[in-house]
Amino acid sequence: MSSPFRVVVIGAGPAGLAAAEYLSAAGCAVQVVEHMPSPGRKFLMAGRGGLNITHSEPSEKFLSRYGAASSWLAPALAAWTVEDIRHWMSGLEQESFVGSSGRVFPKAMKASPLLRAWLARLRAQGVVLHTRTGWTGWDAAGHLTFSHPQSEDAASASHSPAVFSAPDAVILALGGASWPRLGSDGGWVPLLEARGVTLSPLRPANCGFQTDWPEAVRERFAGTPLKPVSLTFGGQTVRGEVIVTAKGLEGGALYALSAPLREHLAHHGVAEVLCDLRPDLSVEELTQRLAAVRPRESLSNKLRKALRLPPVAVALLREAGPVPVSTPALAARLKALPVRLTGPEPLERAISTAGGIAQAACDERLMLRAQPGVFAAGEMLDWEAPTGGYLLHACLATGRLAAQGALAWLRDKHPEGYRKPL
Repeated sequence: MSSPFRVVVIGAGPAGLAAAEYLSAAGCAVQVVEHMPSPGRKFLMAGRGGLNITHSEPSEKFLSRYGAASSWLAPALAAWTVEDIRHWMSGLEQESFVGSSGRVFPKAMKASPLLRAWLARLRAQGVVLHTRTGWTGWDAAGHLTFSHPQSEDAASASHSPAVFSAPDAVILALGGASWPRLGSDGGWVPLLEARGVTLSPLRPANCGFQTDWPEAVRERFAGTPLKPVSLTFGGQTVRGEVIVTAKGLEGGALYALSAPLREHLAHHGVAEVLCDLRPDLSVEELTQRLAAVRPRESLSNKLRKALRLPPVAVALLREAGPVPVSTPALAARLKALPVRLTGPEPLERAISTAGGIAQAACDERLMLRAQPGVFAAGEMLDWEAPTGGYLLHACLATGRLAAQGALAWLRDKHPEGYRKPL
């Protein structure tokens, strides 16, 4: 009697669920292991302000968002396009729309309806989910090992099939190391290092940065947004919003520059980003507006009346050094206000993770060269991208690519199309 291929997917985030969906639809017996009490916790957090699942910009520009990893991710992204994701969402009765910025959202805006529909499909396809079950590596015989479910789940665990300890293939989709309280804690790093898998150090991506604010700025303006602004660093300019924090700055405009800023800080210890406080106006227009205000006005009043700059902008102007006396020089400073950054926020405060399993450690199927039959997907892989839908899209796409690779590898090993019973 023949048996279906048995696959264990470790990690119940978007990459793991995408892999489980593909493999179960292909007839595999799939079990998903998740050490948190419920699946998709970071996915749900990402959708709290509106689930931005992908971006509709042209494919060439879209691919460029992944920087040095674009060539590595290209096959996955080409095989699971924006149109494919929208069609997939529609099949789950979660229609989508393209916003004015080109970002793609579910019409419900939230992640929870999509996740519920997705999990229902997986259950219908026979996927078994094991929560509160942590993966702890391999034993001496090469079998997967797991931590035991917590005691309160003992009754339900007794009615579920045991996790395959010797599956035919394994998909690793444990995320990076940002947001550890949601499950992505990087605990897999020593497990893979012990098996000879080449890893790049995990680093914060899409993160805030620290600076040396004086006490007055921290006490008065922590949590205050500053928009619209544009930030320039390393020849790249990004428009958006920043927020003053007790330790520095965060926000979308800064997140988009996090990779070059992080690398510069690693080598030089300090970085200077230039902030344009009025990106819609030229230096000449700023000069004219400032000159129209009565000379006797205080600096704060002048900037408020001429340019509608809030108090937080005035505070940052003063923090940048002596305020220029001449109107043209002041206008120029407002268009390129230097902010000195001293380091990124810690990895656990970052939105996403750079580093992880090196490209050279995987073959074109995303199988680990040091561990045949084990495939990796999502943020475990060494890539990064800005916010705007690029992160979720690549997690979904690499999850499917790893699943396709696993199925192809299994069929190569078993041309008859099924595993032989033990």
